[in-house]
Amino acid sequence: MKIPPAIIDELISQARNDAPNESCGYLLGLVESPSAGGQAEALVTENYWMENIDHSPEHFSFAPSAQFAALRYARSKGLKILANWHSHPASPSRPSAEDLRLANDPTIRYAILSLHEGVHLNSFCIRNGVVTDKEVHR
Repeated sequence: MKIPPAIIDELISQARNDAPNESCGYLLGLVESPSAGGQAEALVTENYWMENIDHSPEHFSFAPSAQFAALRYARSKGLKILANWHSHPASPSRPSAEDLRLANDPTIRYAILSLHEGVHLNSFCIRNGVVTDKEVHR
């Protein structure tokens, strides 16, 4: 998944503004057609901020109505939800046990932006509670 630097900067700003609570949202974009013999590449075009209704530094939740609004918005723009993202204000950019347990959509990536010991952004494919792929974005 490709995330342009301007969108990464937006995520960092959002996470810093929401700290010490976790920040969250969806990464929306397009799936580019694969080149000959290649794999399709996902390109993030927007960060869709979502309120962390838990207002917690250790976990996050989306309101179901906000999730439906995000899906309607993405469809109206011809975009797909490529990733669910959240911040870890005081821990590394890796899925927690809770993140693994709650990652129930195998069609998207799960991105975690850490503000702990510098800024780190990684995204993961998670299948049945197991990380099957990791990409480093910053």
